[in-house]
Amino acid sequence: MVHKLNQTSQKILREAQSGKIFLLDGATGTFLQNHGLSPGGSPEEFNESRPEIIKKMARSYFEAGSDMVLTNSFGGTIFRQGHYGYSDKVHLFNKLSAEHAVSQKPENGFVCGSIGPTGGFLEPLGEISKEEMSSAFLDQIKALEAGGVDAVTIETMLDLEEAKVAIDAARDHTELTVIVTMTFDKGPKGFFTMMGATPEYAARELSRSGAHIIGSNCGNGINNMIAIASQMKNATDLPLLIHSNAGIPSLKSGEIMYPEDPAYMVEGFLKLRDTGVNIIGGCCGTTPEHIKALSKALTE
Repeated sequence: MVHKLNQTSQKILREAQSGKIFLLDGATGTFLQNHGLSPGGSPEEFNESRPEIIKKMARSYFEAGSDMVLTNSFGGTIFRQGHYGYSDKVHLFNKLSAEHAVSQKPENGFVCGSIGPTGGFLEPLGEISKEEMSSAFLDQIKALEAGGVDAVTIETMLDLEEAKVAIDAARDHTELTVIVTMTFDKGPKGFFTMMGATPEYAARELSRSGAHIIGSNCGNGINNMIAIASQMKNATDLPLLIHSNAGIPSLKSGEIMYPEDPAYMVEGFLKLRDTGVNIIGGCCGTTPEHIKALSKALTE
């Protein structure tokens, strides 16, 4: 079992624990849709067929001021790629996603391997065994590591048990920083994951499970994320990461529109920083322009 971190991962964690502000990137899906990804297509397939677009995405975010960018590998497990008919290309797609991002990395930049949910559920609620899920995550993580990532970001998790399987796969088999973010919905009684975990409970469980950095992404605009971050901060001493959507999308003239422009989100981003969140970026609907505006605000 591997429990130590390599030098780069140690640097990430050490600086995050010291309170350094890290600026993450914005949306992957939004960028790819604006550059030719068809509805229902596999974003990860672009790593092979459209490498110039994937490199451009990483470069655009780094040039906008991102300290860290995510790989184009959110749906990179065999469960997700099998849906598209690409079961035999899991290793290739993930490795390429890392290599493309790393090729655009500046001297002081970092690349985090994006790992999303499998899309299924663990037994007995679902049909995936713990062993099958662990194997799927490990295959993806090892390919991302082979491509040169500096950390893994297990993101948009709805089920703490699935998140824990991914954490174990990363911690037991790599020397990479393990970042984990959950997604919460707001109901009449507060914020909960789909499986019923509150931000406070999720923070405590992820801390116990060995994550190095935790937080939340997707599903909420900036104001809800401020509330979620505050609740998580009250339950853990770990560094916090928030990837906020550009608001809740609506359909206008056949196009998906997000209401929160860069100027509006910057105000909220700065509130996140004041809440104690020191790894900040955007999720669905955010663009390099959002990141550029935040980068400018953080240096003023």
